[in-house]
Amino acid sequence: MIPVYNEEESVMHLYKAVTKALLDLKRPYEILLVDDGSKDDTYSNALALARSDSRLKIVKLKRNYGQTTALHAGFQNARGKVIVTMDGDLQNDPDDIPVMLNKMDEGYDIVLGWRHDRKDFFISRKLPSKIANWLVRKVTGIPVKDNGCAIRAYRAEIIKNFPMYSEMHRLMPVITALVGAKFTQIKVKHHPRKFGHSKYGLSRIYKVLLDLVALKTIFSFFYIPLFGFGVLALAVGLISFAIFTIGILFLFIYPGQSLVTLFGASALCAALSLFLYFLGIICHLIYRTGNLKIENLYRIKFR
Repeated sequence: MIPVYNEEESVMHLYKAVTKALLDLKRPYEILLVDDGSKDDTYSNALALARSDSRLKIVKLKRNYGQTTALHAGFQNARGKVIVTMDGDLQNDPDDIPVMLNKMDEGYDIVLGWRHDRKDFFISRKLPSKIANWLVRKVTGIPVKDNGCAIRAYRAEIIKNFPMYSEMHRLMPVITALVGAKFTQIKVKHHPRKFGHSKYGLSRIYKVLLDLVALKTIFSFFYIPLFGFGVLALAVGLISFAIFTIGILFLFIYPGQSLVTLFGASALCAALSLFLYFLGIICHLIYRTGNLKIENLYRIKFR
């Protein structure tokens, strides 16, 4: 499964390279291209190829939603038990797919590619990637060497129910590992880009960092009732009760004295306690619902 965006020059070469690698597998397969709202001839070029090969399927997004949404659309429409993802710029090598599938046969849920000899610019691509990977390892404790490598193999039953948003596709291996998925990493080949230009840059780093903070927060508070909000609600509720009790005592000890401030503070704390409690319920429901469906974002073209 391959998300593509403005890759009109790469589509033909990509299709030939992937087909060549898969024909030697002697396994049933399909190639799923997800056109993420390309503005060039990517879709028409891919559709022309699909008319001559029933194993090539095209998913067309109505506009450019980003790689996470494109991957989600592909996962929902893939029919195989194992889904292999890769980029559409020919920097990933399809010849690594058989190696990944052999690793999957050893009982792994996810096989991750690791670009040990990456062919990218150091300042704009490699250095930010090294920093981001180091941060992810430190924050999560999951030793993924290359979170940005697109060539990966997943068991379909695991990845189809994965809730995806923002730049969370980069952290899928980390999240699935945190909940018990068994993964391994293999060295994969990496090639310089031949056509077009990169769609990634330094602007995406802050999104990854925000997702990392969100991920750490979720897993840190997961085992605390209502994601921590329940504990906060209880604490603030106890403060409200304590202030109210003090107000009642003052009412008997100092009759006639204005206690508007105390009872007002008690009422505010009580309201805050209820707000935190309901916020915790909402977070709990959102997490349990989990698999948020992306509806009406794409139309499927099978030829």
